[in-house]
Amino acid sequence: MLDKRQIKNFDFTLLLLSVALAVYGLVVIYSATHFLGYLEDPFFYVRRQGMWLLLGLGSVLVISLIHYINFYYWARYLYLATLILLVLVLFVGRGAREAPDVLRWINLGFVDIQPSEYAKPVLIIMLAKFLSDRQEQLETFFDLFPAFIYTGIFMGLIFLQPDLGTSLVFIAILLGCLYIAGAKLKHLGLIIGAGVAALPLMWFLMAEYQRMRFIVFIDPDLDPLGAGYQIMQSIIAVGSGGSWGKGLFESTQVQGLFLPEQHTDFIFAVLGEELGFAGAVGLLALFFLLIYRIILIGAQAKEKFGACICCGVATMLIFQVIVNIGMAVGVMPVTGLPLPFMSYGGNALFANFISIGLVLNVGMRRHKIQF
Repeated sequence: MLDKRQIKNFDFTLLLLSVALAVYGLVVIYSATHFLGYLEDPFFYVRRQGMWLLLGLGSVLVISLIHYINFYYWARYLYLATLILLVLVLFVGRGAREAPDVLRWINLGFVDIQPSEYAKPVLIIMLAKFLSDRQEQLETFFDLFPAFIYTGIFMGLIFLQPDLGTSLVFIAILLGCLYIAGAKLKHLGLIIGAGVAALPLMWFLMAEYQRMRFIVFIDPDLDPLGAGYQIMQSIIAVGSGGSWGKGLFESTQVQGLFLPEQHTDFIFAVLGEELGFAGAVGLLALFFLLIYRIILIGAQAKEKFGACICCGVATMLIFQVIVNIGMAVGVMPVTGLPLPFMSYGGNALFANFISIGLVLNVGMRRHKIQF
C-alpha cells in the first residue's frame, strides 16, 4: 500500500509530460500514415501505438506500487533474464520485412518483443546497484571494470543483431551513471577516448549498409538515390517547413512518399515539415521539461541507487533525442534510433514508460516514512 506522503510526492508533472509527448507522437504518426493506400484502417498505426501507451501507463502504476529498493535486490535476475532474451533473439528472432536479416524481435504469437529496448532500463538498474555498492571505491580505472563488463555484454549482443544505434545508447547510460556515482572525470575522459580510438575497429565490424550510412553522412550526394536518399529527403522536409510549417496533415514529402521510415526513425522530419520551427521548439521544450524533472528527482533521491537510476534514464533520453533529431536534420549519420515517446514502436514506448515509472518511484520515496 502507498503511504499518503508517497502519493503526495508522486510527480504528476513528469507523468503528464510523458503522456503529452506520447499523444503528440500519436498525432504525428497519424499524419504520417493515414493516407497509405495499403491500410484499410487509417488509424491502424495510431491504434497499435495507443494500445502500447495504455500498457505503458499500466506499467507506471505497477512499478509505483513496488518500493524501488526491490529492484536493487532483483537487479541480477533482471540482467540475467534480459541477457537470455538477447542471446535468444540471435537464434529465433526475426527482422522487418524490408530487412529480414536484422534480428531484433521475438515473436510470442500475440505480440513481438524487442529485448534491446528492455535492456536499457535493466542496464540502468544493474549499474545503479553496482555503483551504489561501490560508493567511495571508484578511485582507480580498474574499479570501473565490472561496469564496463555489464555494459559491454549487452552492447556486443545488440551490435550482433546488428543494431549499432541502440548499442551506442548503452555508452551514454554508462557515462551518466558513472558520473553521478562519483567516477573521476579523467576516467570518464579515458572511456570516451578509448571509444574514439576503437572507431577504426568498429568500421570493419559494421555491416555494409552501416558503413554506407557514415559515408553518405559525409557526402549525401555520393549516392542520392540510394544510401543518401533518406538524409536528403529528411533535410528537404525539415527545411521546407519554415517557421510555422505547411499545416498538420499537409506534408508533401510524406504524402508524396518521398520520405522513407516517416513514422519511425524520421518522424521529426514529418513534424518539422508540417508544424515548422514552432512545432519543433514546442517538442524540444517538452523534452527539456521532462529531463529537467527527472534530474530534479535524482538530485532529491535519498541514496545513490535512486540517483543513479534517474541519471541513467536522463542520459538515455538525452542521447536518443540528440541523435534522432541530429539524424533528421543531417548533422548526424543515420543510426535507426527512435525519437523517445514520439516514433512508432510499441516496445520502445513501453520501455520508456517503464523508465519513467522507475524515476517516479524514486521520487515518491525520496523521504523516509515518519511513524
